[in-house]
Amino acid sequence: MMASNKAWIIGIVAFALLAGDARAAVEVPSAREQQVTLYELVLRDGSRLYGTIERQDGEEVVVRTQAGAVITAKRIEIETLKEVTGSLSGKGEFMPPDPNATRLFFAPTGRSLSRGQTYLGVYEFFMPFVQVGVTDHFSIGGGTPLVFGIDDGDRPFWITPKLQVLNTSTTQVSVGAFHIFGPGGDGGGVAYAVTTSGNASGSFTFGGGVAYGTEGSRSGVVMVGGERQVRRNLKLITENYVWKEGHGVASAGVRFFGERLSADLALAIPIGVEEIFVFPVVNFVYVF
Repeated sequence: MMASNKAWIIGIVAFALLAGDARAAVEVPSAREQQVTLYELVLRDGSRLYGTIERQDGEEVVVRTQAGAVITAKRIEIETLKEVTGSLSGKGEFMPPDPNATRLFFAPTGRSLSRGQTYLGVYEFFMPFVQVGVTDHFSIGGGTPLVFGIDDGDRPFWITPKLQVLNTSTTQVSVGAFHIFGPGGDGGGVAYAVTTSGNASGSFTFGGGVAYGTEGSRSGVVMVGGERQVRRNLKLITENYVWKEGHGVASAGVRFFGERLSADLALAIPIGVEEIFVFPVVNFVYVF
């Protein structure tokens, strides 16, 4: 029974790193920031431009950047040309979107993967996971620890179904579950609902759920988090959790991201424990 309890605790803490609570310290998005759709032009030499298309034909493309510069590129020099949606800062700089917008560090946001979109990631170097967009509003995924000190036949794994039930220009709401299948039929997880309010440059995420075990135990879990894009490829994130008897975890850090890859670096502090200690959060996600 002791081993079972330990497995159950690991499961609940894992969700605390997947749907927790507390209080965000993120700036509200500025009214000066606008959501815009521009064309992203990538040349074969690696140059990248954002702007509107002035003219195009079979030989060349003429792009006007946000600064007003007019660039003419021959088709043979173009690697990709596609529409992208991002935001304009108060200085008029185009801020490309975070490719990993459906999660904070661990907890899900109200946003949903598009149909056919997939992300592959690793939590803390040893917990790989994958999530696939089945439709524009439903996704499912799972993972298993790379090391657990047990035989492969007893290796735990988890699944993460998620359904988006509301999607407006400023608010997204989703419901889902994080369920762990443990050794010997033990298991547990969290069923949750989560709301994200804001835009691509800054938002708050609020979640609540019920942690459960196969033995019939139940406990409430609450999550409050937020994110704020401060540079073209840099975002500040906080993700905080509170569960039974005021215990929880508070965390804050940064996300570096490119077109498809993101890397999270943060520090987390347990709440409601006698000894205060800090542990690192390191995650990597690649979006296909």
